[in-house]
Amino acid sequence: MNLNTKIIALVSIFVAFNLSAQEVLQKSEAIALALENNFGIKTVTNNVEVAENNKSILNSGYLPSLTTIAGATYQQANSVTGFQGAINPNTGEPRDDIEIDNAESQRYNASLNLNYTLFDGLGRYYNYKSLKEEYNLSELQARETIENTILQLFTIYYEIARLSQNVDILETTLQISKERVTRADYQFDYGQNTKLNVLNAQVDVSNDSINLLNERQLLKNTKRDLNVIFANQYKQEFEVDTLVNFIPKLLLDDYVNNAKDNNVTLLQNESNIRISEFDIKVNKSGYLPSVGLTGSYGWNENRNPASAFFPGNVADTYTLSAGVNLSWNLFDGGGTITRVKNSKIALDNQELAKNQITIEVERDIANALGNYENRLAVFAIQKQNVITNQNNFDRSFERFKLGQITSIEFRQAQINLILAQTNLNAAKYAAKIAELQLLQLTGQLLNVDF
Repeated sequence: MNLNTKIIALVSIFVAFNLSAQEVLQKSEAIALALENNFGIKTVTNNVEVAENNKSILNSGYLPSLTTIAGATYQQANSVTGFQGAINPNTGEPRDDIEIDNAESQRYNASLNLNYTLFDGLGRYYNYKSLKEEYNLSELQARETIENTILQLFTIYYEIARLSQNVDILETTLQISKERVTRADYQFDYGQNTKLNVLNAQVDVSNDSINLLNERQLLKNTKRDLNVIFANQYKQEFEVDTLVNFIPKLLLDDYVNNAKDNNVTLLQNESNIRISEFDIKVNKSGYLPSVGLTGSYGWNENRNPASAFFPGNVADTYTLSAGVNLSWNLFDGGGTITRVKNSKIALDNQELAKNQITIEVERDIANALGNYENRLAVFAIQKQNVITNQNNFDRSFERFKLGQITSIEFRQAQINLILAQTNLNAAKYAAKIAELQLLQLTGQLLNVDF
């Protein structure tokens, strides 16, 4: 064994040891990481929280408004009061002017005011119901985002599984090709083989090494893609679970039969229809009067300085008032009529959209079911194909060791086995992805065990 062959063997052993030491990222753990860290899921979760705040009683208009007002005024004045010809009776002289400097006056006021709408034509009632429905819609939108993220997650997860198994296949292939080189070297040394067979074996080792390196690099890149789903919150070195289980046909048929009740797109459309219906009723409330209740409690204090004729005084006033008001917009220039008409058109558009979406969802489910059944059939054929090619390869290997077939014939059997094994991996995970796509369309993606 030459130095290069020894180095390749040592590197292969080292890589195999590292892979065996890596932690397996289970499917449930991958889902938990995505739900906790994915930026898209965090964003829609915040949107749901906003919608929840909006549907609160604090945003409904049912609670009264309570305001307080307070004020203070300070005034300083200098005044001169003249009597113009008046005579002082005590002295008989003209009466002196009265001067008052720095006369201060203060005024203070405070009030507490209550306003409450007793009736507004049922506008706030239907608006409150509309806000609740918008919250339900935001939850459906969040669910759709989560479903898309989970589907994206498993598309990458199973691609890692496929590449991991392909790497194992290529490692085994490379090991067999190395053994061919060793055997060809011995046979050449003993005159049982030509140099051409040795070179052919070495070329096959080079090709297998390149294929393995490329597949490993693709595997690393795909792992980085998966880590993006986790917002880079997971380590780079890990393995995935390559075990795939398919849902029983009877259960899947039940999911398909109930798809219209669970498909998230249809549910969102129904929610939009209900919101449009509430919008019509909210706009119709403009035809009716509104009745409101008002109340206030106030305090005023005036501090007046002494004047030329009166002494200074302090006056405190306390007031309590309550009232009922009625407002009826008999004609608003046609604004209410226009809003009602437009909201009815919006509802009609939502009904049309429902018909369109229903047809599209039925088509998508039929296509997804057909794709899934087709890929399952391909998977079954590929499994049998691997068995056939494995038997062919085993017999070819024995005959090659006995010198009954050429290295070219053996290599062809080896290539056929590689293709069969990699095609089997591709068929297995393609069938699983097709199943997940069907589950998403039937609204069951978040209700099954992976």
